[in-house]
Amino acid sequence: MTQQPLNAALRGAVDLSGLANKRPDAGGAAAGAPGAGGGGGSTGGMVVEVADAQAFSSLVSASVRYPVIIALYSASQPGTRTPVDELATAVRAQGGKIQLGAVDIDRVPEVAQAFAQLGQQVAQQGQLPPGTQVTTVAFLQGQPMPLPPLPDAEAATQLVDELLKVAVANGIAGRVPDPGADEGAQDDAEGEGAEEAPLSPELQQAYDAIEAGDYAGAVTAYESALAKNPADEEARLGLGQVKLLQRTEGLDATAVRADAAADPSNLTLAAQVADLDVLGGHVEDAFSRLVDLVRTTSGDERNAVREHLVGLFDIVGASDPRVKKARTALMSALY
Repeated sequence: MTQQPLNAALRGAVDLSGLANKRPDAGGAAAGAPGAGGGGGSTGGMVVEVADAQAFSSLVSASVRYPVIIALYSASQPGTRTPVDELATAVRAQGGKIQLGAVDIDRVPEVAQAFAQLGQQVAQQGQLPPGTQVTTVAFLQGQPMPLPPLPDAEAATQLVDELLKVAVANGIAGRVPDPGADEGAQDDAEGEGAEEAPLSPELQQAYDAIEAGDYAGAVTAYESALAKNPADEEARLGLGQVKLLQRTEGLDATAVRADAAADPSNLTLAAQVADLDVLGGHVEDAFSRLVDLVRTTSGDERNAVREHLVGLFDIVGASDPRVKKARTALMSALY
């Protein structure tokens, strides 16, 4: 399985696993923490309070099954909790597809120290402006992905949506155990309706197959779900994402890009590069490449390129501004 979107530049940059070796502090149970998730080591709720380094390690380990976001705040500075709460709302809306861990740095300073080290290293790599304070990090398969500051609730929602796309593209599509079961009393008002409806057997089969790396099995399960309910949007999007994984599995990205550069009229190579770009998060590059091909082709070739591009639109999502922009460009190229 390709690992393009897992931010390979960060792999191994900061060893956060060392936190797992620290014993929980005495009295470190989460019961007294705001928004507590019901215990320092629990990963049983969609939003949990991280009471110690051991709980932090548990969340990072859980990111092999589903995406995890860990966000810092300071109880002594109430304003720092607002972005965390906005993320919590966005996470709960996903009904167990993603988990958020909130860390009070006054209680668990070692996590803040690890995030500071991560910020320094990614700044040195040119991925963040110097001096940027890293307060929110996503984890996929244990790998850290520093996230930008979130100015408002809409940005939090968009960030969660994008992270889920990257996770599914990497076959990380598990569910948080017992979503919502451990939420604190303060979550009751906004928690109504956030509980996830039971998955259909076909969708559960698809998620299980993705986790096992069985993309063919996932395709079959999604197609079965669509045969039963053609309006199943989750199955339709999942099918497109899994087919993208199938198309890119085993590709040598460096070789494909070199071959495509040497033969820019080769439609197969162009489509493969576009697939790799979408998988790696370079969505605009993928769209531009295929729109340019639509302009220079005709007949069946043009239609094949157009269909491939429209399929990528579906994977990225119709509401994404990059899709809207590319659709306009496609219309211009066609007519």
